[in-house]
Amino acid sequence: MPSSEVPLSILDLAMVGRGDTVADALNATRVIAQAAEARGYRRIWYAEHHNMSSITSAATAVLIAHVAGNTRRILLGSGGVMLPNHSPLAIAEQFGTLASLHPGRIELGLGRAPGSDPATTHALRRDQASAEAFPQDVLELQAFLAGESLVPGVQAIPGAGTHVPLTILGSSLFGAQLAAHLGLRYGFASHFAPEALVDAVALYRRMFTPSGQSEVPHVTAAMNVVVAESPEAAEDLLEQVRRRRVASFLGRGYGREFTEDEIDQLIGTPQAAQILGMMRHTAVGTPPQVRTQLEEFQSFADADELIVVINAVTTEGRLRCLNLLADAYA
Repeated sequence: MPSSEVPLSILDLAMVGRGDTVADALNATRVIAQAAEARGYRRIWYAEHHNMSSITSAATAVLIAHVAGNTRRILLGSGGVMLPNHSPLAIAEQFGTLASLHPGRIELGLGRAPGSDPATTHALRRDQASAEAFPQDVLELQAFLAGESLVPGVQAIPGAGTHVPLTILGSSLFGAQLAAHLGLRYGFASHFAPEALVDAVALYRRMFTPSGQSEVPHVTAAMNVVVAESPEAAEDLLEQVRRRRVASFLGRGYGREFTEDEIDQLIGTPQAAQILGMMRHTAVGTPPQVRTQLEEFQSFADADELIVVINAVTTEGRLRCLNLLADAYA
C-alpha cells in the first residue's frame, strides 16, 4: 500500500475508453475505486468537466454517490466542484446529503474555473462575472455546512452541521491566497497547470492563518503517472496517453472521436505542443522509477500529500497502473 509518510490518492477523470460507452466509463469508476480501496489509497476525487466526450464526471456529486455506495472506507470527494457554476446552497445540500449517508468519508474540493468552454459556460447559464464572487460563495457554502447560515431564514437541509471539509483548488496565486486567508487546505492542479506551483505553495504556507478546520497548512499536489513493467512499455503507454490528451482537448465540441490519421496530423501542431506542455509533471517508468520520481516531485512541490492521475487509455490499463504503483509502495 502507499506510504503513510506521503499519502497517495487518485484523481479519477472517469475516462471513456475508445470503443466504450458512457455507461462503461461510469461503471469503471466503481471498479477502480474498489481496487484503490483494496490497495490502500487514501482517497479518490472526481472533477467537474463539461462538454468533453472522453470525461464523464460532470455530475460530480451523483458520481460520488454511485462510488460511495459501492465502497466502504476510502475517502471520496470533488477535485473539484466549480462553485461559480452552482449556488452555494445547492452544493451544501448535495454534499450534505452525501456526508449524511456516508459519515466521515466525503470531502469537497472547490474551484472557480468554469470547467468548460465558452459555449458550455453559456449553456450552464453561468454569468461570466460569477467567478468574482468565489470568495464570498466559499464563505456562504462553509456557513451552510456548519449550520451557521449567512442567509437569514435559509438552512441547508441536508447539510447543516455536517462540516464537510473544504479544499481550495487552483493553479494560480489567487487560490493559494484565498486558501491561506480562510485557513483551508490547498490543492494545486499541477497535473495540467504546472507554471505557478512553487510560487503558489510558498505563498500559501507563508500567509496561512489557522482556522477551525485546519490549524496548520496542508498542500496536495497533483501529478500524472504512467507506469508499466518495463521502461519501454511505459514509453509506449506515454505515447498513447499523449495522443489521447491531444485528441480530447482539440476534439471538444465535435461530438465524435478523431481517427488515428487525424491525430497524426494534430500531434505536431502548436496547439498540441501547448496541450502536451501541460503534462510537464508526469512520472514515467517502472514502479521503482515512478516512486522515485513521485518522491522527488513531493519535495519539489513542498506537498504534504500527492494525488495522481493514473494515465492509461483503457480501464484494464488504469487498473494495471494502479496496482503497479501500489506495489511500488508496498
